[in-house]
Amino acid sequence: MVPERVLSVGATLGEGPVWVARDAALWFVDIKQNRVHRFDPATRAAQAWDAPDQVGWVLPTTDGAMIAGLKTGLHRFLPADGSFTPFHDPEPALPDNRLNDATVDARGRLWFGTMDDRETDTTGRLYRLADGRCADAGLDPVVITNGPAVSADARTLYHTDTLGRVIWRVPVNDDGSLGRAERHVTIEDDAGYPDGCVLDADDCLWTGLFGGWGVRRYDPAGRLITTVRLPVANVTKLAFGGPDLGTAFVTTARKGLDAAALAGQPLAGDLFAFDPGVAGVPGGIADISNFEGGVE
Repeated sequence: MVPERVLSVGATLGEGPVWVARDAALWFVDIKQNRVHRFDPATRAAQAWDAPDQVGWVLPTTDGAMIAGLKTGLHRFLPADGSFTPFHDPEPALPDNRLNDATVDARGRLWFGTMDDRETDTTGRLYRLADGRCADAGLDPVVITNGPAVSADARTLYHTDTLGRVIWRVPVNDDGSLGRAERHVTIEDDAGYPDGCVLDADDCLWTGLFGGWGVRRYDPAGRLITTVRLPVANVTKLAFGGPDLGTAFVTTARKGLDAAALAGQPLAGDLFAFDPGVAGVPGGIADISNFEGGVE
């Protein structure tokens, strides 16, 4: 489990890695540079698109396009022409919030979080877009939402309170409503902040550690079983990719590093990969075809 740099991008805030099987490529974003990236590990070819605002993630949709989470809300993204079309703003009364992290479960439900862009106010919430509507998932608000991740059977959701250093485990009912949240993992004060998380085929949880120089793997009971160190401090999120989902790709960030820190970690903001010794699970594809909110 020795990570190697596979793409030099120098991202200010690399985030949201996701393997898109129909494209055989890894997609990720640089939130602060308003950029969407695509990386083909087979050819090492890379592409990038400019977004109209800070972009937290892009995910595939059932109509062959992609949905993107921007500071201004959900947008439909077409890589063919680089266009972003407004789709829905879940928080029009909170202009200082932005969308931060997201996932799609096996049932095609989109789960995404918001956060205070200044990282001070407790205005971040988790939302669910499913069955033609977008709704608050009902969890307590936090400053920075992260994750989320959903188990392969779509019955358990993991939700990260980054500044609180807690990853919560929440049962998901058949109708998409959530049960009572239970503390799953608490990150100790000197180990960085839990960032994006993802589950592997053994139902173990991997989380990036912002300021923690690596990623960690926790078993289904929340016990730490693996730590993989990276040569950069700000590690954001891991995604399983490749034809067998057996490669771990990791995004990182330069955000918050001064000149001295950057001199000591010149690979900060780049994309890394390693062999995790376990496969991931196929990602879901968002079904937004019957959304009732229309374009906002």
